[in-house]
Amino acid sequence: MIGAMDVWLEVALNGPWARERQPLIPVTADEIVADALDAADAGAAVVHFHAYDEHTGRQRDAYELYAPVIERIRASADVVCCPTIPFAGGPDAGEPLGPAERFAAVERLLEAGLIEWSVVDPGSVNIALAADVAAGREGFVYANPESHVRYGLGLAAAHAMIPSYAIYEPGFLRLGAALHRATPGAPQPVYRFMFSDTFRFGFPPTAWALDAYLRLLQEEAPGSPWMVAGLGVEIEPLVAAAVRAGGHVRVGLEDAPLGTGVGNRARVERAVRAIAAAGGRPASAAGVRAACAAPVIRPRP
Repeated sequence: MIGAMDVWLEVALNGPWARERQPLIPVTADEIVADALDAADAGAAVVHFHAYDEHTGRQRDAYELYAPVIERIRASADVVCCPTIPFAGGPDAGEPLGPAERFAAVERLLEAGLIEWSVVDPGSVNIALAADVAAGREGFVYANPESHVRYGLGLAAAHAMIPSYAIYEPGFLRLGAALHRATPGAPQPVYRFMFSDTFRFGFPPTAWALDAYLRLLQEEAPGSPWMVAGLGVEIEPLVAAAVRAGGHVRVGLEDAPLGTGVGNRARVERAVRAIAAAGGRPASAAGVRAACAAPVIRPRP
């Protein structure tokens, strides 16, 4: 496809939902590896996943769980692997975790040369389903204190790691850009705009909402790479607008409506078709790396 834009296509394989909320997610090491390789074969260049304890079926962000899975994926496919970090406080934490504890697995994976990207989310937000709000059921707070964000950006600077910024609210973008400017040597973050029509955070998946984020990005961090994504959302209707505006795309079971019957490979395949229809083509992992290393226009202080 002559003149087509290279679009980074990320797949988010599972997320924190467990199978009670998202039955099709891969949980075991074998399942995660199989889904990752299927997604890579279908066109994904970036693979994001949460490690799970196979005995409990719950997320557990431990180096000894992440490392062998990433090694197996990278032995069979050239993809950028991106892990996550645990919640600052949650049902599996006896007490709130500090930044070093939250990034412990990421730091070891960086030292082992196994990852190139990691989650560094620059803000805190209430996560609540619309149906739960109506029924009087409380959601949860996704907390990322500023000290935790600074710690993650410090790791990025020390290891040339790309920070993956989930932008749940406009304030995430503003603070994330400011903290990046305050961290010498940190690579340019990827700004991932998080939309939803089932959760009550941020913006719905609409063209006006994407335009609002892009206007703010132009003010705070012009030239920065960005992508469309979300939670509890079908992001495909925004793909064409994102590609035409120079953006990238994330799909997968972490982001999809809860209880979906469409798996990761099918979601990647659908995204590839939508990207092509908009005049783009999926980038290779090598293309993603090269673009991340390119100079970025910096805003004035």
